[in-house]
Amino acid sequence: MDDLFTAEGSGPPSGPLADRMRPRTLDEVIGQDHIVGPGRLLRRSIQADRLSSIIFYGPPGTGKTSLARVIANTTKSSFESLNAVLAGVKDIREAIDRADDRRRLYGQRTILFVDEVHRWNKAQQDALLPWVENGTVILIGATTENPFFEVNRALVSRSRIFQLKSLTRDALFETAQRALSDRERGYGRWQVRFAEGALEHLVEVASGDARSLLNALELAVETTPPHWPPAEGTEIFISLEAAEESIQRRAVLYDKDGDYHFDTISAFIKSVRGSDPDATLYWLAKMVRAGEDPAFIFRRMIILASEDVGLADPNAINVVISCAEAFDRIGFPEGNFPLAQAALYLATAPKSNSTLAFFDALAEVEKEDAEVPKHLKDGNRDKEGFGHGEGYVYPHAYREHWAAQQYLPAALRGKTFYSPSEVGYEGRIRDEVLRKRELQAAVILQDLERGTAEAEGLSWSAASRGREGWFKRLESSRSRTLLEDRDLLFAGLSVQRHDRILVCNADEGIILWEALRQAPEGLSAGIVQSEQSRQTLLHFAKQTMPNLSEEELPRLLVLPGQDVPEAETAEQIFDTSTFEYILARDLFRRPWGNKTIQERLEAFAQRARALLVQGGQLALIANPPKRGQRLANLLEQEANRLEATGYGLEGWLLQRFKEAEAAFWDHYIHAWEEEQLEKLLQEAGFSLESRRISRTEERLISETDLRSWFDPEKSSWGKHMAAELGTEAFENMRNLMQNLVKLGPLSWKWEAILIHATKV
Repeated sequence: MDDLFTAEGSGPPSGPLADRMRPRTLDEVIGQDHIVGPGRLLRRSIQADRLSSIIFYGPPGTGKTSLARVIANTTKSSFESLNAVLAGVKDIREAIDRADDRRRLYGQRTILFVDEVHRWNKAQQDALLPWVENGTVILIGATTENPFFEVNRALVSRSRIFQLKSLTRDALFETAQRALSDRERGYGRWQVRFAEGALEHLVEVASGDARSLLNALELAVETTPPHWPPAEGTEIFISLEAAEESIQRRAVLYDKDGDYHFDTISAFIKSVRGSDPDATLYWLAKMVRAGEDPAFIFRRMIILASEDVGLADPNAINVVISCAEAFDRIGFPEGNFPLAQAALYLATAPKSNSTLAFFDALAEVEKEDAEVPKHLKDGNRDKEGFGHGEGYVYPHAYREHWAAQQYLPAALRGKTFYSPSEVGYEGRIRDEVLRKRELQAAVILQDLERGTAEAEGLSWSAASRGREGWFKRLESSRSRTLLEDRDLLFAGLSVQRHDRILVCNADEGIILWEALRQAPEGLSAGIVQSEQSRQTLLHFAKQTMPNLSEEELPRLLVLPGQDVPEAETAEQIFDTSTFEYILARDLFRRPWGNKTIQERLEAFAQRARALLVQGGQLALIANPPKRGQRLANLLEQEANRLEATGYGLEGWLLQRFKEAEAAFWDHYIHAWEEEQLEKLLQEAGFSLESRRISRTEERLISETDLRSWFDPEKSSWGKHMAAELGTEAFENMRNLMQNLVKLGPLSWKWEAILIHATKV
């Protein structure tokens, strides 16, 4: 059978223009920068010749086959190609046999390109599956249909999907200009001119399809002269009429077996959710006219009745189910009435998505393996031995058939999942739900005050605060501050799957993993402070994400003493010096080298701007030292607890401690203010939004912590405080702190700053 990649002859250009103008290298690919631009995963894989099985998915004329040709031109592996329209199981087996021979005899890999892979039936796709699975062939599939619906699920699960987008107007103009200027493959030998609006018309009607544009361009150019080819240098003038005759618009049809099926039902659902009855009827009519299965439409409306209407109108699901049953009895055409009735009822009903609270509870269950409280356990079996069921209050014994008691596990006391809206039925029950919740909270607080709460509710683990290394900090569901920082950083961003993200101070890993999840087809790069951190992060990634290839792993740069790299360093290590996002948390915490804090902040702002694309964003959370927890304030807020144990806090001593501590931070050479950082970012060319975040954390302070703080030899804080207070007062304060930390976790308070800055 014919090879899709048969080499071109040495004579004059032949074959269709669209085939002649296919890109030969990655740099010639137009319009797919999101997957083959500098630093992107696919580009790195092709350049390294380390491809795994992939599927190119996108509209016609976007470059799927052309990318396969580029791979064929660059890979050292053997390259075979099949067209699913022409090839059968016999052709597949022959290609597999050749690939198996190469692997066994020469140790050579084989890349098998299958164009229009969705055209194969299940048996044909199944014939390929075991050979993809055992590595005999690396599959490159190309399809215009959504592979998640049209390609064997097992093949999809073993492949990475790259979606190609319709070419933009600018990309189509570039495609046309390249064809018009290329002397060997295009029309550069002749002077092709266009009437005003003629080329624009071709580009507009091509609608993102480069092949359609090139075919129309070929027809317009080669049919305008009296004969083809004319003499070199001949002027060829393309009129608007010729352009219009060379290309025709294609009708956009509803295809109930393809993407339009899912796009149209999506438009229908979103119109209902948006309470637009007119749009609802339009999209419903379009589906019915195209022959959509009414059972499918009713199924989606039943889901919507619970997901998007929910408790705002609990009767909605009854109406939809009743209409579905009526339709089953009468069928078309009269069945259109209950079909439209159900759709209009949902479109005009009040909306609430509070049922999604279930998934918050499900997430909490996945994070916490909490035990059932004793008073809720089955008392019929173990009441005598273990006290199970003891203390349970029977709600029906009370006037309102309700009693204020705690039903959640002790570790989740006060946790709320369900938040009633103010719409419809929920609006009527909202006040009652909140009132009962407040009463439950009051009972819990009373139990804690009396010391009658269950032991697990009062337990505390130092490991949950991250004392045993970043592995536990990363995975522990109690690492609240880390998780909050991660969510705050990403909340203001619109990360695309193919974006390039640089994470500064990435040693803890939690921001890096989220970047990897949100941009799996882009680049996740990190700056770490030590080789040990780099090795630990990579080890963790390989252990917990074994399916990642080397190219998909995060790129890590050990850069001690710097917050962000220079562009040249980034280019060397990451193969790109441009990123869509730069993220950082807890920067500027440690002093580095001889740089002043002003110099360090300036370098950060300038380098970050140099690394970002235009419109790229910098997101950071940092803790200005002057807004941290003061030990003097901690002693003051815990004074009552100290006095209860027999250790009094004298007012004059506390005041001296406050003044000395304030003086230290006023003159600390590494201290900085948020206004200082904001000004430098603005001067560097950022527009920004910032806000302070008040933080409180239950923190267990160890004897080791105290020794390091109160060391007048090694601690700059300890040296300053000892000099300001004098030896006796300094020792008194240290003793008070030692007694305080013995009381257990302390409420540690500070203020952080959240900045989202955009390069302008």
